[in-house]
Amino acid sequence: MDSIVHTALTASAPERARTLQALLDAHGAEIDRRRELTPEVVDALVEQDMLRLLLPKSLGGQEIHLLDFCRATEAVAWADASAGWFVNQSNVSAATSAAAMSHEAAAAIFDGPRTGLAWGSKHNHSTCIRVEGGYRLTGTWGFASGSRHTKWIGAHSSVRNPDGSVHMRYGRPDERSFLFLREKATIIDNWQVLGLRGTGSDTYTVTDLFVPDEHAPARDAPEEWRETGPLYPILSTLLYAVGFCGVTLGLGRRMLETYTALARGRHSKASPTAMINNQAVQREIGLLEARLSAARAFVHEAVCQVYDASAAGRLDVDLRMRLRLATTHGMNEATEVSIACYRGAGTGAILDAAPFERRFRDAMSASQHLQAMPALIEMVGRHIIGSDNVVQYI
Repeated sequence: MDSIVHTALTASAPERARTLQALLDAHGAEIDRRRELTPEVVDALVEQDMLRLLLPKSLGGQEIHLLDFCRATEAVAWADASAGWFVNQSNVSAATSAAAMSHEAAAAIFDGPRTGLAWGSKHNHSTCIRVEGGYRLTGTWGFASGSRHTKWIGAHSSVRNPDGSVHMRYGRPDERSFLFLREKATIIDNWQVLGLRGTGSDTYTVTDLFVPDEHAPARDAPEEWRETGPLYPILSTLLYAVGFCGVTLGLGRRMLETYTALARGRHSKASPTAMINNQAVQREIGLLEARLSAARAFVHEAVCQVYDASAAGRLDVDLRMRLRLATTHGMNEATEVSIACYRGAGTGAILDAAPFERRFRDAMSASQHLQAMPALIEMVGRHIIGSDNVVQYI
């Protein structure tokens, strides 16, 4: 059990996130250098109970409204994007797993405020064989964001029978998430990247690892949900999308605020007019504010629509598509704002000591995530038009 003593939470998750911003700002450069969060930042996240935001209340979690979660990831990322990324990744992974596990098994894993969970991205190159009492898992997974700060990690895989045939369950191929102690895996320190360095998103390998049934939830299978709250029918992909969009919105907001502050006091050598009096700069800042605010408002509206529909038991594909559109569009709009602010800041923005360079790298890396891919917007467009479509990631 965790040794940190917690008082009752009285502030909302976004409010608690904002109390962390000064600390995150102070540790940002060191987080980037270490390629992981500092111990002080991890302890502060735990102290503010930021790793159990979506965890079921039955397990001591907060199970907050999805809009508050979006605002919380935004507030954390405003100060440090890697910390915001970890908060989102860990919360969604833990909550969706716990909701599909037996209470006893989930309580044993998610047993305190230091209850994060990390895992790598899903692929089709792992091997998982159904055996008596569990599974034998072999594979290598990358992008395990935050895994340096979690006791448990996991992996996703389809399941096969001992004879090699596809294992079926609920009338479809069985796909599961497998949770195991981090010490059971071989960790490959290969997180040498452009941005979001502090996520420490290492690669890891397991070979013929036995994972018991109780640690192998089908987290997006309604047949296995133990929890009945509105968060869990939204499914993991869209929950991740909301948090990752929050991260990019926080980055965009910080970049815009920093650019605006620069414009108040700088006179570019390339212009006869001080930035504060330059009509082009004035227009640009106004338009950037409109773009970022409009994207954020669309995300918040779609989040509330989906959450309310899920609570009422009427969540449908149209609303799922709307949230997919809002989050993917939001990530791209926030990225464009970050790019414009970096370019507008001029030569000084490239310096390590300036407030732009690291956040620009973070914004570029976040924009490369699957959740921001334009193909997802095309999918929504096909749905709206009514043309042939492959529905995924909703």
